Amino acid sequence: MLEIAGTGRTWLLSGPSSSYAVHLTEDDELLHLHWGPRIALADAEALAVRPLPEYWPFEAPLDGHEEYPVEGGPRFVRPALSVRTDERRGTEWRYEAYETGRGDEGDELRLRFRDGGLSITLHYRMRHDVVERWVTLAHDGPAGTGPLELLRADSATWTLPVRDGWRLSQLHGRWAAESRLVKADLTYGEKVIGSRRGHTGHQHLPWVALDTDATEEHGEVYACALGWSGSWRIAVAQLPDARVQITGGAGYDDSGLLRLAAGESFTTPVFAGLWTDGGHGGASRAWHAYQRAFVVPDADRDRPVLYNSWEATEFDISEEQQGTLARRAAAIGVELFVVDDGWFGARTSDRAGLGDWTPNPDRFPAGLGPLAEYVHSLGMRFGIWVEPEMVNPDSDLYRAHPDWVQFQPGRKRTEFRNQLVLNLAREDVREYLWEQLDGMLSSAPIDYVKWDFNRCFTDAGWPGEDYPQRLWVDHVHGLYALLDRLRAAHPAVAFESCSGGGGRIDLGVLARTDQVWTSDNTDPLDRLAIQEGFSQIHPARVMAAWVTDSPNTQLNDRVSSLRFRFVSAMAGVLGVGGDLTKWAEEELAEAGEWVGLYKEIRPVVQRGDLYRLRRPTGGLSAVQYVLGDETVVLAWLQAQHHGEPVPALRLRGLDPTATYECRETGEIHRGAVLSHRGLRTGLKGDLDAAVFRLRHL
Repeated sequence: MLEIAGTGRTWLLSGPSSSYAVHLTEDDELLHLHWGPRIALADAEALAVRPLPEYWPFEAPLDGHEEYPVEGGPRFVRPALSVRTDERRGTEWRYEAYETGRGDEGDELRLRFRDGGLSITLHYRMRHDVVERWVTLAHDGPAGTGPLELLRADSATWTLPVRDGWRLSQLHGRWAAESRLVKADLTYGEKVIGSRRGHTGHQHLPWVALDTDATEEHGEVYACALGWSGSWRIAVAQLPDARVQITGGAGYDDSGLLRLAAGESFTTPVFAGLWTDGGHGGASRAWHAYQRAFVVPDADRDRPVLYNSWEATEFDISEEQQGTLARRAAAIGVELFVVDDGWFGARTSDRAGLGDWTPNPDRFPAGLGPLAEYVHSLGMRFGIWVEPEMVNPDSDLYRAHPDWVQFQPGRKRTEFRNQLVLNLAREDVREYLWEQLDGMLSSAPIDYVKWDFNRCFTDAGWPGEDYPQRLWVDHVHGLYALLDRLRAAHPAVAFESCSGGGGRIDLGVLARTDQVWTSDNTDPLDRLAIQEGFSQIHPARVMAAWVTDSPNTQLNDRVSSLRFRFVSAMAGVLGVGGDLTKWAEEELAEAGEWVGLYKEIRPVVQRGDLYRLRRPTGGLSAVQYVLGDETVVLAWLQAQHHGEPVPALRLRGLDPTATYECRETGEIHRGAVLSHRGLRTGLKGDLDAAVFRLRHL
């Protein structure tokens, strides 16, 4: 809901339980008023007439209060907007007008400002209790006017209320160890996270949360998440007067984002913010509901159980061999069979073939059609792996178009994984990829595409372009445009975002894909911490998780039971990635039972409210999902010391006056008892796990 004061200079957006308010002074200073519990318009108007605190010499009166600080004038905080022309640098804007829009996507507020030929529009939209903010910058000066250079154009600056003892939560990591949750006291100065790699990165997810004393289920939490799949930056600053601001957007530094000629415009990605008093668990559930409702395509459709052939075959594949795996996958109940790397071009290793998206004639003599049709005859959907943004120097594409890659003339060329990055900012590159991928999807009954991205930008040059810096932004826009075009032409095809595991996970790519590959680390114990961090922001509905072989020879040689591996992977979108031709008959039979159980609990896991019952810190850990009358609990015991009892799990989100039946034990429980005394798991020893299904009677 959007409300506007009679003066037309105070605006209030409200969701079910929170509000966001801004005010424009008579001097056209846009001030932040409120972000927190729901308030009335009269409350916002009362805040608007309160004077700013006194300021001391060497400080600026607007710092820490301004809604979207620009570079220039008496400001010392990090600017969200930095603009340069041939004559000057900085911004002196003036207010022009506000506009509103109403629709199914929520009420939108647009505040328009101007500085000469630069038009600046701040956008606001409340969806549930998530505030979406973004900015449109347009050079609408007369034809022939010189260009405007956007050194920095952040999506938003978020201002928090004054509190004592802020604590910052973030998700850090590296390849095969993504999304690790860490919390630390916020100190004076700036904490900056981001990626200068050309993609979201394994090192940080573009999300932060701040609290003072919140627990998992109680206390105030402020959280922000950026929807951008390229380089990005989020800066959290505690100012000299203890106020806290969060500024974030596309691009990592201030060396130049884009240059706008007369008539051109740029719209920043969405930087979304959320307030809750329901603790970190409440924040996660709000983020999940928001993404299922407004971000993820077709989120009301549960994702199928998947089999991927990579770990079984790697590059040594054939149509006959894939058929053998498909029969075994179908026998255990798999619903989607995916052929990974190695099906195209001269792709017998990672040294050749990328860019040549036609089936290898020796491996698939009649193309992908016969295998896809055979997979369909087994009752499964069919999918393939692609890496369209990359090219091997040993490929027909590179030999024909060496100028299509990112490179710096006269410099050494970096070939991570023997591959180079195609410049998707180029229209001819995008058109080539469209023709290749559209032709591929039209040539066979393909239902799913795993879209990978296996190296970072390093030599991000664009010879011949007069402003090559725009490659960093336009590559991402090119990716989005290509995905959007493919989805429109092939609406039945699902897409998964992958980047060597979790290297490209953000709200921007999730708006165009059906799920994401969380990590190349499939070890079931390691995955518990990765999945805990992932769940802080993203729902189980998009979190791909595989059961692979034991010992886990890909990473750490850890031995674990099929039970532990399946229950770990059942916390998201279940997949299987082991070599089924080497599984014993009893293992295949057990796997079939686990797949069948997952299909029963899938609606609750993928669409239910998540409660993190115990963290994976060494002993017992567990998560709970609640959807309507159904509750699912997944529990894991890492290790048990001699004489140490395993604690009961105190459940959440239940009706304390209701009765619940546990389908695993047949026991009848009262909701109040499950919440206060807990559910006994019966787990013992090392690497044990269990699933519990409870139904409201």
